[in-house]
Amino acid sequence: MPSPLKALCAAVIAVLLVAPPAVAGESSVDVQADPVRVMPLGDSITQGGSIGGYRLDLGARLRAAGRNVDFVGSLADGPSSMPDRNHEGHPGWTIAQVDANVVNWLRTYTPRTILLHIGTNDMYSSDPAGAPRRLSALVDKITAQAPSAEVFVSTIIPIRFADPTVRGYNAAIVPLLRAKAAAGKRVHVVDMYSAVPISDLPDGIHPNAAGYSKMAAVWFNALSAVPGSIGEPQQPGGGSCTATAQVTGHWDGGFQAEVTVANPTAAALSGWTVRFSLPGGHTVSQIWGGTASGSVTVTNAGYNGTVAPGAGTTFGFLAAGSAAPAVGAATCSSP
Repeated sequence: MPSPLKALCAAVIAVLLVAPPAVAGESSVDVQADPVRVMPLGDSITQGGSIGGYRLDLGARLRAAGRNVDFVGSLADGPSSMPDRNHEGHPGWTIAQVDANVVNWLRTYTPRTILLHIGTNDMYSSDPAGAPRRLSALVDKITAQAPSAEVFVSTIIPIRFADPTVRGYNAAIVPLLRAKAAAGKRVHVVDMYSAVPISDLPDGIHPNAAGYSKMAAVWFNALSAVPGSIGEPQQPGGGSCTATAQVTGHWDGGFQAEVTVANPTAAALSGWTVRFSLPGGHTVSQIWGGTASGSVTVTNAGYNGTVAPGAGTTFGFLAAGSAAPAVGAATCSSP
């Protein structure tokens, strides 16, 4: 009968022979969230020539803020030093041309967030007066194809030789876009016209580097104001969490929802913050298990801020409003 020591040695040798070798830098846990897919969409002002347009400075601002964002699109250009060069900015294109292609782009790249600046080439086409109607139809097509995407639509920047036409277009599209947002669509109006002076347009149409930098600042501020549109800041060494929302009941004039906060990490959470959006016109009328502010940010209550590894907690709320009951994609962060 073999000795216990010999049997143990044989087992250890067998494990060493079949175990795969360790790989340097390999980790069994990946806590890095997937990047938020952002589609810059429009014409040559989005493409931005050899300097990369507003995309250059916007990408730098997002990285400096710790945002994990991936620009997406079928085109890629800009300076070689630019880390993320993808976009859907097509020089010379009108609203109708973007409209004819946008469904395919949305299916291919599935953006979480869309930055739309379009209409400049329509201002000196055969039908500038019809441009607001065409933009409205384009935005409806985008929101129908990607109803969960955040769609930021900006007024267009000035054109030196067509300023009255541009002003008329911008004045017409703002109420159209706001009406879509009020109807519950994830449409956000961005004032870009006032951000770029004509002095920053060397050819009267396209911005110089200073003008594009100003556009980037406007986009960044607009994105930062909408929870989830560019994810949450990455916090190396800090805790992370997830939030899952569901509507648990509804009635004429409101609904009830519950949000589950989970801790998938190996360290306990010490406090959490959940952000989400509600359909247009809805507001939180009552909440339990958390404290609500803004539209909508919820922080933990005193008793449920500490969440053990692999555990979770919940909070609930009532929302009042006339739109269809829904809770936008919820994001969670922990200090």
